[in-house]
Amino acid sequence: MKIAVVGAGMGGLAFAALAARAGRDVTLVERFHAPGPVGSGLVIQPVGLAVLDRIGAGDSARALGAPIARMLGHAGGRRIPVLDVSYRPQAPGLALHRAALFSCLWQAALAAGVPVVTDATVQAAPLEGAQRRLILADGRQLGPFDLVVDASGAGSALSALKARPLSYGAVWASLPWPEDSPLPTDQLRQRYRGAAQMMGVLPIGQMQPGGPRLAALFWSLPVAQFESFRAAGLAAWQAQARALWPEAEPFTRVVTDLGQFTPARYAHGTLRRPHAPALVQIGDAAHRASPQLGQGANMALLDALALALALEGEDPLPTYAAMRRWHIRAYQGMSAAFTPMYQSGSRSLPPLRDHLLAPLSRLPGMRRLLTALVSGDMLPPLAGERFP
Repeated sequence: MKIAVVGAGMGGLAFAALAARAGRDVTLVERFHAPGPVGSGLVIQPVGLAVLDRIGAGDSARALGAPIARMLGHAGGRRIPVLDVSYRPQAPGLALHRAALFSCLWQAALAAGVPVVTDATVQAAPLEGAQRRLILADGRQLGPFDLVVDASGAGSALSALKARPLSYGAVWASLPWPEDSPLPTDQLRQRYRGAAQMMGVLPIGQMQPGGPRLAALFWSLPVAQFESFRAAGLAAWQAQARALWPEAEPFTRVVTDLGQFTPARYAHGTLRRPHAPALVQIGDAAHRASPQLGQGANMALLDALALALALEGEDPLPTYAAMRRWHIRAYQGMSAAFTPMYQSGSRSLPPLRDHLLAPLSRLPGMRRLLTALVSGDMLPPLAGERFP
């Protein structure tokens, strides 16, 4: 079987490495000319780390990342947290810069012998009998291939997914961790004013071994206000941030230009059937949600493993979809329910969050459920498979 993987994101690199290690003929097709650092911080959950271990990238990721033991958030003026979720002591999350994770996966794919075609923007993948050929923007054609794996993300030209844009997004910046910061280096911390303002600090380890410690700073705001946020200027934002969260002032002080922030837009949607003859979608090409539960990269890694395992049996594409269906649906539903409580213009949901859901979350049974939720194993990640 000749396989083309379109997109060198987390899911594409993971699948390419897994398939090549299984002895398959895999070609990775990517639009960039050369890899470079992009994005900001993310959290790999324990089940995602288990996928990295199967690829051979787990140790290198742990060497760069910051173990996360707890997620803690307070509403302005409240001493009792309204978000308090701890990981299992033996299985923390791992926060790291997106570029650091990319580097680990890229090296794993190259070590597995995956050939890479760069400067290749895929526009179409027409079906020719039982195979597909890739049509590139510059007129070149690649293939034919027995299977095209669409891992090209939210901008996929091969996916039929029409996701619903969310009204709230965020701006992110990767910053040096301030020496005078009072915040712990093993926790994601957040501060809210209602649901209209949210600020967070995530320790993300290092970009390379021995490098400086980094933090990801994020600030939530409506997508419609991205331009006015920049127009208002640095001093106006720093004043807002200090008023919302005085203890985070060392981080706001490190920001010297709003150009350090990168805007992020979110959308919600899932393909009902993430495959067609000789074509399959994984990661954001198949399903998208807000990052509220920290599952984006996790889901792409699980998709990659599910597809690699499904190719070992008969009828692999429907098998892959069945393996991932209920796990994806559950987390998509949870994301849709939780996101408006933390990022929206609602006035009714924040009091519900603070005065009803937060006390319930401190009950022992609910604490275990929330731990399983963020760890990625609230439901079996791969139906029919023992994992991890």
